[in-house]
Amino acid sequence: MGRLRRGPRVVNRILPGFQMGQPDAALHRACYDERVTPMPLDDEPIRIPITDVFDLHSVPPRDAEAVVEAYLEEAHRMGLKALRIIHGRGIDVQRRMVRAVLARTAFVVSYSDAPMEAGGWGATIVTLR
Repeated sequence: MGRLRRGPRVVNRILPGFQMGQPDAALHRACYDERVTPMPLDDEPIRIPITDVFDLHSVPPRDAEAVVEAYLEEAHRMGLKALRIIHGRGIDVQRRMVRAVLARTAFVVSYSDAPMEAGGWGATIVTLR
């Protein structure tokens, strides 16, 4: 195993207590130290700007369906007519979930795979009423 080759200031910000030149075992301890407390979960909603493109990669899968519903409602309220929802190619779970939400949303006129240059089957193009 090689040593970490970043500058010490960058590494120390990422891994407090790690010193350059330490053996790999020290790096492992710095990365996986069980005494490190996880950041608390914040119950405050995260505000995201509503545009005609929404990327689901930043949304935890357990929240994706509710977030897509809220996004569609807000985009419709704002008067947006054409949207692109990026769900990724993956194993088709997110795509199917997005399509199910779109199918039951009254103000959705149509939806289809995006053109290849806009994500292909990893994104869905939506037309709103």
